[in-house]
Amino acid sequence: MTPVQTHRGPAAPGLATRAGHLDTTELRVRDDMTVEVALSVMAGAGVEHLLLCDGDDERTGSVTRDELVVHRDSSAYTDRVRLRDVLGARCPVAGPSSFSR
Repeated sequence: MTPVQTHRGPAAPGLATRAGHLDTTELRVRDDMTVEVALSVMAGAGVEHLLLCDGDDERTGSVTRDELVVHRDSSAYTDRVRLRDVLGARCPVAGPSSFSR
């Protein structure tokens, strides 16, 4: 397994302070990322939520650290659970209307 390294440089100052606002500067990850890696990325970036995107870079939802921890602590959890699985368990149908501003 290749370790994931995240770097927080000048391109993302104050990222944690913008965590409550949906805009294009927020931390976006692919929805096929595992829960464990996502928790690691969140801890490294100091954010409480991630915006999820599919393979076409279209938003599919968002997930909070608290949601991931609850899911990780459930009896159905394995280390292969993907973020899209967590999103699907929480909201079976996520449409574009969930991203209106």
